[in-house]
Amino acid sequence: MKSHRTTFHRTWHGVRMRRAEASADPEAAPRAVTLPVAWDDSAAAALAGLAPGSGPVSLAAAAQAWISPITAAAREAGLDTALADRLHRLLLLRRGAPTKAVWQLDAAEGPGFVLNLPAFLDSDGQLDLVGLAEAAETAVLALSFAAPAVRDIDVGMADLAGLLAALGIDYTSETARDIGRAVACILRGRSDAASALAARLLGGARSASLEWPTPPDKLPVRGLHKAAEAARQAVVGAIGGDSASGGGGIRHRATTAIDRPDLTEALLGVESGGIAPAFSPVSQAGVLTQSARAWLATCGITVEEALAIALAGGSPIPIHGAAAHAAMHDAIAPFMHAMPPRPVPVVVAAGTARRRELPGRRAGYTQKASVGGHKLFVRTGEYDDGTLGEIVIALHKEGAAFRGLMDNFAHAVSLGLQHGVPLERFVEAFTFTRFGPAGAVEGDPAVRAATSLLDYAFRHLASNYLVRHDIPEAEIEEADTVGHGARDQSPLLPLDLPAEASPRARRRTLRVVSR
Repeated sequence: MKSHRTTFHRTWHGVRMRRAEASADPEAAPRAVTLPVAWDDSAAAALAGLAPGSGPVSLAAAAQAWISPITAAAREAGLDTALADRLHRLLLLRRGAPTKAVWQLDAAEGPGFVLNLPAFLDSDGQLDLVGLAEAAETAVLALSFAAPAVRDIDVGMADLAGLLAALGIDYTSETARDIGRAVACILRGRSDAASALAARLLGGARSASLEWPTPPDKLPVRGLHKAAEAARQAVVGAIGGDSASGGGGIRHRATTAIDRPDLTEALLGVESGGIAPAFSPVSQAGVLTQSARAWLATCGITVEEALAIALAGGSPIPIHGAAAHAAMHDAIAPFMHAMPPRPVPVVVAAGTARRRELPGRRAGYTQKASVGGHKLFVRTGEYDDGTLGEIVIALHKEGAAFRGLMDNFAHAVSLGLQHGVPLERFVEAFTFTRFGPAGAVEGDPAVRAATSLLDYAFRHLASNYLVRHDIPEAEIEEADTVGHGARDQSPLLPLDLPAEASPRARRRTLRVVSR
């Protein structure tokens, strides 16, 4: 009897694996996942969500499950390309993978394939253009045989920002947009040419035209213009002439699209979805992202130098917003069949939101406390006049995702303070927020109890910076009893009206009167 391992494709032989417990849905029970040892827990969670079923899953076996029927159909149609070798290798190198519908063997509607652009950089930092062209062709052929009745397929690219960072190209530059145009030209040309090949094998050819622009020239990436032009010429040969001469049209109405990121991107280790700029230089694990490290390396900046620049108030790693994203969207859109909505830059009227910079060396303090047994530190940064301009909420034993959200929340509040938002507004908005952990507060005599970590933080700040002692004390209730206790169910009588004068206090005590 053959062992389970012998059913794996030869591409996976010799690949060192690890096992993890993971789930794409926090509410679902975790699955036992086997994947390459270098792949992180985000990839494990993605595989748990992509692979059908709820039991143990191996990446090699899950890939074989959707690749086998595709290659069987391709052989029956007379395709002599080593399609199985290509697909397994794309996945192993994290260069490309299909969307969830293909993994679930249910590709009847909208099958897609994602190509991870930074994975096509070789060890010398050069873009593997032959591999990229082959990957686009492989993706179209795989989707054609996975869903032969579907005429709209989505082959897209991901992490253009990571590719540009590794090449040392500023995302906001015209050069960056030209590189994006050339890569999109390769993707479109090779995808449409592969669709023509699928039409010759499966039938159903339809007329097509070259309505998309010519690729830009004078590009800094070696061979990129030539590869883009070759991809365009491949379509000319595919749609010109008759079937006897190798032409005759393409099979699909649409082949390329930039879709919203999903589990496939997480499986491939994609850091920035589609053509969007990098959202942050720091990953969920609290370390620099690969694109941030690549940018520093290409600029010749060490991590220590980057830290020194940041401490001095500089920005060693550029972060771009909706305006840069919109410009890239406009550059890429003419080459693609489908795109997400164009990002809308936020226009701020001049003089209405001027940031007040904090001094490089500033006063403040650190308050250690415990809320319901969960330790946290609240650190403050002050202007020279003693007003609050920065807060940091550091957690002791929460998960990485929760810590990351809290870090970014505190940073957003700090930006608001520096742009003139009064602390009172934040206190009004975030006191009495109710979620776990909650309970008695230890280590801070100004606050006795809190309904959440945020509730504690803003009670503390209100006490120390606003001298506010009129905020009603927190009432700690179990999450599953809110709205079901005797007090909540009893009607509100006139004599029960609260005596507190503040609007916040009145809102906290009012109850709905049943009729």
